[in-house]
Amino acid sequence: MSRLQVVSGKGGTGKTTVAAALALALAREGGRTLLVEVEGRQGLAQLFGAEALPYEERKIAVAPGGGGEVFALAIDAERALLDYLQMFYKLGSAGRALKKLGAIDFATTIAPGLRDVLLTGKACEAVRRKDRAGRYVYDHVIMDAPPTGRITRFLNVNDEVAGLARFGPIHNQAQAVMKVLKSPETAVHLVTLLEEMPVQETADGIEELRGAGLPVGRVIVNMVRPHHLDEDTLRTAAGDHRAEVAKALSRAGLGGARRGGLAERLVDPLLAQAAEHASRVELERAQRGVLTGLDLPTYELPLLGAGMDLAGLYALARELRKQSVAE
Repeated sequence: MSRLQVVSGKGGTGKTTVAAALALALAREGGRTLLVEVEGRQGLAQLFGAEALPYEERKIAVAPGGGGEVFALAIDAERALLDYLQMFYKLGSAGRALKKLGAIDFATTIAPGLRDVLLTGKACEAVRRKDRAGRYVYDHVIMDAPPTGRITRFLNVNDEVAGLARFGPIHNQAQAVMKVLKSPETAVHLVTLLEEMPVQETADGIEELRGAGLPVGRVIVNMVRPHHLDEDTLRTAAGDHRAEVAKALSRAGLGGARRGGLAERLVDPLLAQAAEHASRVELERAQRGVLTGLDLPTYELPLLGAGMDLAGLYALARELRKQSVAE
């Protein structure tokens, strides 16, 4: 299993939820996982019912079974730039003065790619970090990354920077980050729904990632709804079976099947719902076919109802473990 797991997906697919569940699933048997947020939305804090995450690694949960720990970090581009300046140029108080003068906002505005360099660099530093005994501080780092439409440029920006700055600390830093991002240490997972637009965006994203030489991991289909009707019933829903349905309702004690009776009045709304369900099942079947053609491992997570609470997050983590996604 790669040590850096990048989770992306079209907006609305629940990529942040999947990233958090994956972190819980991986932090098993005493392991340590770092969950990283790079978009400044504080979505992770909301999921775990915690206060807003600071720019420091903080324990946010204990994994189910084995006592593993999940830490979280909200990376702030401004603070990451100060760290960078201190690391390579030893600016100290001068760096803090630059912040007061607004130089950091200026730098990230005139060089938009610099922000992404700082964010990916901070995450990769956590992947490479070791303790005094030479062991990795974190077994896995999970990044809740930008949406699919921006993920390739976000991850590949260091390649552009390395080409522009051909020597010096910036060049070396960018090369070190790309060495991690394009290595077997990394996997980029894409979250989708069984709907046409998210599936198409997933397919496009995979093509872009592969074209950039970035390692694609798995496709995770989120919020999969159960099928309540078997194949025979679905076929029935597609035909005109009003009389049969009315008689079945009557036998179930829901009034007479005669015209105008209660059972007869229930037929139309029931058949409409069945037809809608049959249409959705057919759509999902077609989208599964598209995903199969992407030639990647594909896993499915169930829809757990409206909203997501901590109990639901742990349930998704267990499901990921059950499907061996976190192996």
